[in-house]
Amino acid sequence: MQKTPFCLRVGHLLPYSMSDSNTTDFTNPSTFILLGIPGLEMVHVWISIPFCTVYAIAILGNFIILFTVKREPSLHGAMYYFLCMLAVTDLVLSTSILPKTLSIFWFNSREIDFSACLIQLYFIHSFLVIESGILVAMALDRFVAICNPLRHSTILTNLVVAKIGLAVMLRGGIIVLPYLLLVRQWPYCRTNIIPHTHCEHMAVVKLACADIRVNTYYGLFVVFSVICVDVFLIAMSYTQILRAIFSLPTKDARLKAFGTCGSHLCVILIFYVSALFSSLMHRFGHNVSLHFHVLISSGYLLVPPMLNPIIYGVRTKQIRSRVLRLFAHKGT
Repeated sequence: MQKTPFCLRVGHLLPYSMSDSNTTDFTNPSTFILLGIPGLEMVHVWISIPFCTVYAIAILGNFIILFTVKREPSLHGAMYYFLCMLAVTDLVLSTSILPKTLSIFWFNSREIDFSACLIQLYFIHSFLVIESGILVAMALDRFVAICNPLRHSTILTNLVVAKIGLAVMLRGGIIVLPYLLLVRQWPYCRTNIIPHTHCEHMAVVKLACADIRVNTYYGLFVVFSVICVDVFLIAMSYTQILRAIFSLPTKDARLKAFGTCGSHLCVILIFYVSALFSSLMHRFGHNVSLHFHVLISSGYLLVPPMLNPIIYGVRTKQIRSRVLRLFAHKGT
């Protein structure tokens, strides 16, 4: 007997037709269907191994950063508070998508409630904006530390750091809120299949049978008002930092100053290069296979949270020595 196609078995999955007789109306559907990685369904279990490994490293690394800073009073300063904010953001980002992704890979659990999909979408995009803001705050910290080191502790007090953190959180939460409101108002009468591992904004909006140009325009506004502005501010900070470094009298002093910025520069490059590549792939990579799009989009959310604690743990002497001391103490 011929097997029923998957799209007919899951229900409500026929392509949209202009004919009323062929159109299934599920405005505001109760559930969406996440396909995982389209075209690679047969190897989902194998793909889950690197995904799970990356997630485990991200969870372990970021918790070690948080635990080390909490335990060591000498690390209770602006730089390490911002680093803790980055660690929490990375934990939220990776946890927003991985549990559901692994349930798709392992248990074929493809359904996601409409409200849960919107919540996942909101958390992913708001915490991406928050992470970008934290990187700007860390660039400000490095600027003050190198260009005005004697006043660093008086300029970036605990209260100022807390206000910066709150401002970054509010910006991320508010600027992404229209995504949620717009996605919720559209009628969905084409299909409820999302060819993705998670509820990404444009992947969900493309299912709407409505004019979604406002979503596209607002998405571009967010990119230019957040990413472009943040990159500009970071570039301005590091222009002043490099100018201050090259004016130092000795080679050792210059190398030491470079060392304090090296880990932050690595994190900045990983985050913004992966964001740029993912955005370009989404907008111009129409001839690229869908499964490659999904892999790049998922990697953009998973790889930086894994690499950030490793980079800071290896390149930052204070954290490296404290972590080694803590583990040596537990071993003894």
